[in-house]
Amino acid sequence: EMGVPFTQAARLKKLQEQEKQQKVEFRKRMEKEVSDFIQDSGQIKKKFQPMNKIERSILHDVVEVAGLTSFSFGEDDECRYVMIFKKEFAPSDEELDSYRRGEEWDPQKAEEKRRLKELAQRQEEEAARQGPVVVSPASDYKDKYSHLIGKGAAKDAAHMLQANKTYGCGEAAVGAGRAGQRSTGWGEGREAEAQGS
Repeated sequence: EMGVPFTQAARLKKLQEQEKQQKVEFRKRMEKEVSDFIQDSGQIKKKFQPMNKIERSILHDVVEVAGLTSFSFGEDDECRYVMIFKKEFAPSDEELDSYRRGEEWDPQKAEEKRRLKELAQRQEEEAARQGPVVVSPASDYKDKYSHLIGKGAAKDAAHMLQANKTYGCGEAAVGAGRAGQRSTGWGEGREAEAQGS
């Protein structure tokens, strides 16, 4: 009978039209969010909720058309999310690495880390220049170096190590926790995703 295949085809066509409509609406919503972001001078970056592959590719496209920069972060397909940046605040490699590790980016912490690294390098060079330091066993470790780095800096370094220890990994769980379970019904076919998208 002709009836059966026809209804199937019709149903499929209706489904495709719905899907297309959903994509158009989603795109409009993203265009609105991106344009609000551009107009808000206080915002230099924005993190979106996790999205599926199709949604992310639509958002990346909207962002590119708007002249902004965007990246996807997150391990598995379920939790991947997009972050967008205004061009003049495009993230440094350091900042990107920190998002890839699932950490928040803290410019002050990065600056401190850089300072300490430089300090350590300077100490090594100093020490190399001076030749072996002869230390009487009685003197404590801090005193041994205080002539190189000054008492305050030695304290800072110790404090910094402490701070790094106490800064746990609370941030990493954030993404997974609010993975916005709103399945849109389209784009559910999970083809393996190229890491780039």
